Amino acid sequence: MCCVCECVCVCVCVQQTETMAEETESGGPARGGPDRGGPREGVQPREKWDNKMEFIFSMAGEIIGLGNVWRFPYLCFKNGGGVFFIPYFVFLFFCGIPVFVLETALGQYTSEGGATAWKKICPIFQGVGLASQVIVTYLNIYYIVVLAWAIFYLYHSFKSPLPWSTCDNQWNTKSCHAAVNILVNPHLYQPDSNWSFLNNITTADFSVNLSHINETDLYMMADLPEEEFWINRVLRMSDDMSMTSINWDLALCLLIAWVMCYFCTWKGIKFTGKVVYFTATFPYLLLFIIFIRGVTLPGAGEGLRYYLTPDFSKIADPQVWCDAGTQVFFSYAVCQGVLTSLGSYNKYNNNCYRDCLALCFLNSATSIFAGFAVFSVLGFMAHGLDLSMSEVVASGPGLAFIAYPKALSMLPGSSFWAVLFFVMILFLGLDTQFVCVESLVTAITDLFPAYLRRPRARELLVLAITVACFLLGLPLISQGGIFLFQLMDMYGASGITLLFIACCETIAIAWVYGADRFYDNIEDMIGYKPFPVLKYCWLFITPLLCGFTMLYNLTQRHSLVIYGYSPGAWANVVGSILIITPLMCIPIFIFIPLCKNVSNMTTPSDDLRQVRPDKPILTLCNLVIFKAQAQPNSRDEEYTKVMMEEAKGPDHH
Repeated sequence: MCCVCECVCVCVCVQQTETMAEETESGGPARGGPDRGGPREGVQPREKWDNKMEFIFSMAGEIIGLGNVWRFPYLCFKNGGGVFFIPYFVFLFFCGIPVFVLETALGQYTSEGGATAWKKICPIFQGVGLASQVIVTYLNIYYIVVLAWAIFYLYHSFKSPLPWSTCDNQWNTKSCHAAVNILVNPHLYQPDSNWSFLNNITTADFSVNLSHINETDLYMMADLPEEEFWINRVLRMSDDMSMTSINWDLALCLLIAWVMCYFCTWKGIKFTGKVVYFTATFPYLLLFIIFIRGVTLPGAGEGLRYYLTPDFSKIADPQVWCDAGTQVFFSYAVCQGVLTSLGSYNKYNNNCYRDCLALCFLNSATSIFAGFAVFSVLGFMAHGLDLSMSEVVASGPGLAFIAYPKALSMLPGSSFWAVLFFVMILFLGLDTQFVCVESLVTAITDLFPAYLRRPRARELLVLAITVACFLLGLPLISQGGIFLFQLMDMYGASGITLLFIACCETIAIAWVYGADRFYDNIEDMIGYKPFPVLKYCWLFITPLLCGFTMLYNLTQRHSLVIYGYSPGAWANVVGSILIITPLMCIPIFIFIPLCKNVSNMTTPSDDLRQVRPDKPILTLCNLVIFKAQAQPNSRDEEYTKVMMEEAKGPDHH
């Protein structure tokens, strides 16, 4: 009987050891958690990336998007050219990279999505994770509208001539003038010129009437076909700015965009990780082709000069620093929970620190390179129209859907270049969009694993999110939808919201959980300590920089005026709601632990591996600020023993 018992005990020990080794190999130490007694019947295990490149490409697809192309170059031009790089890199090194590393390492360490990771590591700050999911929901609703516009333009790019380059369409007004043709062909100003081909202009003395107007004034006075196509054909803006009159051709484009997004995410990261191989790399090829074409055009040098020439008087302007900070936070997708969700699918021993540094370098390099591609083409347009760069440069949708299409229409083979450009816009936005959807799905699944980690549950969840976001996005493509779009873009993922969340994240990790303890966690995962400056960024520099920038933002008045229309007081109300909604999550979920269990407000989950649980969680200048919070538990000792046995190998038994 004793022999039988001994055999049973040996078998149980061997089985436990093998289970823990498999868990370690597949992503981390053996952990307990809510289902410590074992997996529930029918509940599927949490997925992991098949390889590192899937993680790298997914992260690159998320952070490298439209902001690199239509926002960063414009901010450089607006804020002193090359001088803008100074505040940009200051915010990058002391805010962007520290928060980027923090969020990615947090996801990898906890193996949880953007919502539950914060609950696990610091219960009092679980509202930070939920706030980030509200912002991701905003992004999922309005960001994809840009893809709908891109699909609409892509469809019309196959027509020759390009429909936005002429004034003989039904959406054009009587004041429409193809200024490109007028200014590129100065011989048409001769008294005997025939102007009848210029759409609605039949006046014989047109050139006489323009004799006292220079070319720049004529350009500014004209209703250009590109603007009329955008306002009258795409947006179909009306005088009453109705939110109920839907543009159904845009609705079809929005539906196509959501169908593409759904089939990129419905099968989980095993499929998403394969899709990003194409969606994250193909835009680089297109951007490089556009860059090569751009720098070979006349006037490209002048455009690049305006892009890079430093204006050192701008360095003292606080708005320049504010623009740099908000651009870093937008471009690096921090405080949105996406980085945490993507990092949570890494294996426990992945070198996420090195990956983050490489991705940050790639993102900033892409932004700078995109500026060369954009300004070389805009310089060509300014040269052809004999205008200054300040009169042709635009930001946001104005760059992608008015200024750049105008420049492309001036090129030989304009339809080809238009197709190339809008395919690039489509893919730049698509991978960002479906990774945001993946992040939201991950967060919701981790909140309710017993129900959503079952066969076919994920497909239904993605379908529900897709349908809901599609319906909520329909008002954005109505006749007054551009106002809602700009409101969500300005306030939904606003600088104020992101900066406040960044302050909370760094305070939670550095001062509550403990910067030294988190450093030990990262060292345990990657095998060495990260650069020491990160610790002091989390403790002091990042929250202070973010705090001052947020306070400056609060002192500024932002008025929303689009194409001469102002939505009125209701816009401020909607904007305030968009800002307050995510931020409310933080105090609410601080109050909940206060009511439930005060003693457990700052205690991390006991299934998180702590290699040095008896070490102080925060020290400064060799002074202990906060002592150790927990003592070694049996699971950590058991895990360490298993790892030591594996390291010795069979010959040492």
